[in-house]
Amino acid sequence: MDYRILVINPGSTSTKVAVYLERDQQWVESISHTQEELEPFADIYSQMDFRSDLVKECCEEHGERIEDFDAVVGRGGLLPPVHTGAYEVNKYMLDCLKYRPQLQHASNLGAPIAYRIAQKANCKAYIYDAVAVDEMEELYRITGIKDVFRIGRGHNLNMRAAVLNLCEQKVIDYKDHNILSVHLGGGISVGLFAHGRLVDMISDDEGPFSPERAGGLPGYAIVDYCYDIYDDKADMMRQMQRKGGLVSHFGTSDSREVEKRVLAGDEHAKLVYDAMALNIAKNIAKLSVDVNGNIDYIVLTGGIAYSSYITKAVKERVEFIAPVEVIPGEKEMDSLANGALRVLTGVETARILVEEEYSNV
Repeated sequence: MDYRILVINPGSTSTKVAVYLERDQQWVESISHTQEELEPFADIYSQMDFRSDLVKECCEEHGERIEDFDAVVGRGGLLPPVHTGAYEVNKYMLDCLKYRPQLQHASNLGAPIAYRIAQKANCKAYIYDAVAVDEMEELYRITGIKDVFRIGRGHNLNMRAAVLNLCEQKVIDYKDHNILSVHLGGGISVGLFAHGRLVDMISDDEGPFSPERAGGLPGYAIVDYCYDIYDDKADMMRQMQRKGGLVSHFGTSDSREVEKRVLAGDEHAKLVYDAMALNIAKNIAKLSVDVNGNIDYIVLTGGIAYSSYITKAVKERVEFIAPVEVIPGEKEMDSLANGALRVLTGVETARILVEEEYSNV
């Protein structure tokens, strides 16, 4: 049987939709949403009907019949901490996303849109490797302020997809190895997958600076910076999340543009770009000590992994830890489809989200 899978990936100003026949993408489309269209909605979740109708219209325009889908999979949003892998969308999950989201984020719409369409298709809806994956061990959560804890929240979908891809290429068992995965994009995350579990990670707010993120900063200096320059929390958060990194230094988040300056002989651009690569390498090394340096592979993924300049600079500094593999790109739609396919083919069993699980993640 060839399984037909509908994939839905909501973003802040667009909703990506694709249909897969097993692993083969049949078509993909990005539905854009203007600011004027989104203006009337009080919050992210209230956009659900609007976006759901657009997804159904998109499917109809491509000649798809809703009843032909064997599964619908959506981007996993900001739930309370969950495990890696697949979750079947249930009413409890929808309740969490509607009434108790950890943050307001477009990914919170992935599950409800998938669920609504799946009900019409008479199939199940899933999420896969949600943004809220947090399997971090307790030892790694502790910080120097007793009420502040490290949390697992990052580019889990793409990081784990690269790990699974690597294991497939090497014909090795994911659960038998320690693999460090690094997502290199607008934000940079580093994850340690130890014997099938994401035991520790460095999120994009505490790790390397990146095209958009400020990354980890000297504590005393950032306190002064906040009090001296910013009176508003939202402004400071924008500086950390969207106006940090390369944007702060060069006014652009396009790493390719900065790299062009480097190759053209711009010494300042080279200094900052090399510092970003060094920061990536330092954070890879930082996570390797969790398993006493017993790392089998390091995999670099994400859009910046297409840059041979960056991957070469990182590889030279960390290959003493483990072999470095490069799997470039951000294949979120493929990753979601492949996750649903694992469930449909019995390779993986989807978890069911229940309240008691949170204390056991």
